[in-house]
Amino acid sequence: MNAQRIPAAPGLAETVFLGLGGNMGDRLEHLRRALIDLRTHPEIEVAQVSRVYESEFVGDGTQQPYLNACAEVRTRLAPRVLLTVLKSVESRHGRPEGSHLQPRPLDLDILLFGDRVADEDALTLPHPRLRERAFVLEPLAEIAAGRKFPDSSETVAAACAKIRRKGGPWVRLCENMDLSSEVSDGS
Repeated sequence: MNAQRIPAAPGLAETVFLGLGGNMGDRLEHLRRALIDLRTHPEIEVAQVSRVYESEFVGDGTQQPYLNACAEVRTRLAPRVLLTVLKSVESRHGRPEGSHLQPRPLDLDILLFGDRVADEDALTLPHPRLRERAFVLEPLAEIAAGRKFPDSSETVAAACAKIRRKGGPWVRLCENMDLSSEVSDGS
């Protein structure tokens, strides 16, 4: 694949926060393998990963609980190119096209892409429902609590505190699940 690069000085890349989730099959293994796919991509560096959380499905109907995590990555890929990479990873892990709000082994979302704000077909930055989802805000606050949303002065920690006060679907930390070994060692 010919990747488009973000115009940047040599050595500089954008900081991007991704949401990872899934509720089919070996949920933790799907998250691990997705991080390996991202880590081994020549234009993506996985800088840090949150702990793993389990959450109740948010939407109509019932589904099995999801495992969720967030990752900080650095890349020179343009936002749409990164989105294409993420969709390709989802597909390789068995996610059928058109499975939005359906059970799926893997769901990868761009949550924040540097300080960019965009509202385009198939790509909205920051992620349009980010501030409404405890299952995203809990792990994101773990790795980016002080980060401000580029479309407001609100921090991730403040948004997470708001969603905790509201209550809603359950989200719990999975103490015995770890993805930290999937973080790039910088080599």
